[in-house]
Amino acid sequence: MLDLQALDTSGDNLRNRLARLPEAQVVADLLQQHKAIQGEVRDLRVQVTDVTDEQSRADADVEQVKSRQQRDQSMVDSGAISDPKALERMLGELESLAKRISDLEDVELEVMERLEQLQGSLDAGEAQLVVLEGQIDQAKAALATQQAELKTEFTQVQGERAQLASAIPEDLMALYERIREHKGGVAAAALRRKECLGCGLVLNTAELAMVASAPADDVLRCEECSRILVRTSESGL
Repeated sequence: MLDLQALDTSGDNLRNRLARLPEAQVVADLLQQHKAIQGEVRDLRVQVTDVTDEQSRADADVEQVKSRQQRDQSMVDSGAISDPKALERMLGELESLAKRISDLEDVELEVMERLEQLQGSLDAGEAQLVVLEGQIDQAKAALATQQAELKTEFTQVQGERAQLASAIPEDLMALYERIREHKGGVAAAALRRKECLGCGLVLNTAELAMVASAPADDVLRCEECSRILVRTSESGL
């Protein structure tokens, strides 16, 4: 029974290790970072698109006013306006257009600088995603390797357990499984130097005498923890 218990303990430990692999936490952390940056990149792309449209409108506004300025300037330069008052009005209009162009170019520059900053942030975010994706691939590969090794070991342990359990009477196996279920996975414990290694109970002289006199095929139980008590050469009998 102790060999069976050792295999079950080993199997339980392997299950726990599989469920708590550090590599799995590394993958989870990297995926969380990737998700956060991906959200930021998605927002930046929307902003870049919006500001690009805004810049196109600003460029169009400047070009529209410049076109009007060039048309009016051509009329002045050609001498087509002979009326002094009309010429004065036209010159005033050109002055207003020049100021309008200056104001629009200021807006155009501000939008351009904002777009440049956003594009820089977007490029940096996309570069971070590429790096993280590489790290995620490496972390997943490391996790898969570790999982495969543990699963192989677990399969081997389960095979050995099945072979060992097949030689144990069904009623004893049923008892063993019930105790295991209610005792944290430990159903069988050795009696070593008069002590139950399942709970630490030290047997007195009378109890030891009863254990020593029991037939070899008797299933003994610890009175304290109810686990199957297994006699060994170190029991102190």
